[in-house]
Amino acid sequence: MNQTISVIGSGFSSLAASCYLAKAGYDVTIFEKNKTIGGRARQLIKDGFTFDIGPTWYWMPDVFERFFSDFNKKPSDYYTLEKLAPAYSVYFGKDDFISIEDTLEKILIAFEKEETGSSKKLNKFINNAKSNYDIAIKDLVYNPGVSPLELVTPATIKKLNQFFSNIKRDVRKEFKNDRLVKILEFPVLFLGAKPSDTPSFYSFMNYADFGLGTFHPKNGMYQVILAMESLAKELGVTIKTEANIEKIIVENGVSQGIISNGTEYKSDIVVSGADYHHTETLLDKPYRQYSENYWSKKTFAPSSLLFYVGFDKKLVNVDHHTLFFDVDFDVHAEAIYDNPKWPENPLFYASFPSKTDENSAPKGKEAGIFLIPLAPGLDDTPELRETYFNKIMDRFENLTSQNVKNHIILKESFCLNDFVKDYNSYKGNAYGMANTLLQTAFLRPKLKSKKVKNLFFTGQLTVPGPGVPPALISGKLVADLVTKHHN
Repeated sequence: MNQTISVIGSGFSSLAASCYLAKAGYDVTIFEKNKTIGGRARQLIKDGFTFDIGPTWYWMPDVFERFFSDFNKKPSDYYTLEKLAPAYSVYFGKDDFISIEDTLEKILIAFEKEETGSSKKLNKFINNAKSNYDIAIKDLVYNPGVSPLELVTPATIKKLNQFFSNIKRDVRKEFKNDRLVKILEFPVLFLGAKPSDTPSFYSFMNYADFGLGTFHPKNGMYQVILAMESLAKELGVTIKTEANIEKIIVENGVSQGIISNGTEYKSDIVVSGADYHHTETLLDKPYRQYSENYWSKKTFAPSSLLFYVGFDKKLVNVDHHTLFFDVDFDVHAEAIYDNPKWPENPLFYASFPSKTDENSAPKGKEAGIFLIPLAPGLDDTPELRETYFNKIMDRFENLTSQNVKNHIILKESFCLNDFVKDYNSYKGNAYGMANTLLQTAFLRPKLKSKKVKNLFFTGQLTVPGPGVPPALISGKLVADLVTKHHN
C-alpha cells in the first residue's frame, strides 16, 4: 500500500507539491478550506466581469515551463500565453508616463531618451542581473534551505559582494534620473522589501522584468491553477474543498494526520502549504518550532488593499499593467517597513486585463484591479477602504485625463481582514516573508519540522521566498525532501 499524504491548502505551492508527490507514488489528498481551489490565486466572477483576486503578473515563464516539463507537459497543453507589449507603463505625473516595452532593445531606447548614457549602464546592469538570474534559477533556488553551504558554489563566491551590497546602492550609483531609479527599484519593493534592505543579488528580478518580459495567460492567472489542478487529477490526487483543518494530529512526536470539519483523516505524512504561522497554531504548543516572538520580529512582505472595479466604458491612456509613481516612493516604503501606518499618499498599481483579454469584461466595458501595498497588521475598516479608493480614483482621473468615477458599475474590495479570514494569513500579509539578507535561503523557516516527524511546510513563508514562481519551486523542494526522507 502506498504511503498517504495530507496536503493542507491548494495554492501554487500545495498543488505543485501534490503533483510531484503523486508522481513519486504517494497517495495524496488536498484539503482546502475555501469553496474553490487556488489559495490566494482565486477568481472573482460577477456581472459578466472576471478578476484574478490574487497574482496578476506572469513573470519568469521558464519556471512554469520547468514545472510542467517535469511531467512531460508544457504550459501550452493547458493555457495560452500572450507576451504583453508594452509590459507595463509607469505614470510620474499628469499625462506623463514611460512605457516599458516587450524587448530589452526598446527599453534601452526609452532609458536613453530619459537620461543620456543610461542605455549603456542599463545594458551592463541587466547583463549582471542575467548572470544572477542564471545562478539563482539554475543553482540556488532549487536548494532546500537546509544548510548555509547551499549558497557556496563557484558561481556565488564570485558574487559574494552582492549579498552584502543592496539594490538601492547599486541602482543609484549608476542612474541619476529619479524616474529610472523608481522603475528599477519597483520589482523588489512590490515583492517584499525596501531596495535598501534587499541584497544586490536580487537584481535578477530586473532581468525577469526587462529580459524575459511580462506575460498574460488567456482568461487570467487562474488558468495556471486550473492547469495544475488538471495535472494533479491526472496523477491521481484527490482534492477536497470546504475542508477546514482544525488540528494536525501528533503522537509521540510523529504526525498522524489531520482533523478537518470534525473528521479525523489518518495519513503517514502531512505537508502544509497554508500560512506557516497558522499551521503551527494547529499543533499543540510543545510541537511548534517558532514562537510568537520569532514571527513578530520578522520582516514581512506587504499586504495590499485591492479593488475589483467594473467600468461601463473602455478606458484610455492605460495599459494592461499600469503603475502610478507620482508620489514619493521612499515615504510610502517607510509607511510599509519602518513605521507601519496607512500611507498618506500611496503608490498604487492598476491592471486592466480586458485590454488584452476580451473574456474578462462584457463587450465595450473594462475590468480594473487596483492595488495599494500596505504594511501587514494595520487596522482595516470599510471607512478606510472607501477613503483610499477615493484618493486613488481622484489621482487616477487626473493623471490619465479621463472621467471614470461616474462609470463604475461594480466595485468589490479585499484587504487585511480578508487575507486573515480567507487565508489565515499572518497579520494579513499578502506575499509572505520579505527577501532580506537575514531571511534568505537557510535563514527562512524550514521546509521540514524540527519537532514533528513527517510534518513538512511549503509556500511563501518558507524556501525560496515570495511570488508565484518561488511558490512552484517551494512545492518541488518539499516533495524532494519528503521522498528523500521516506524512500
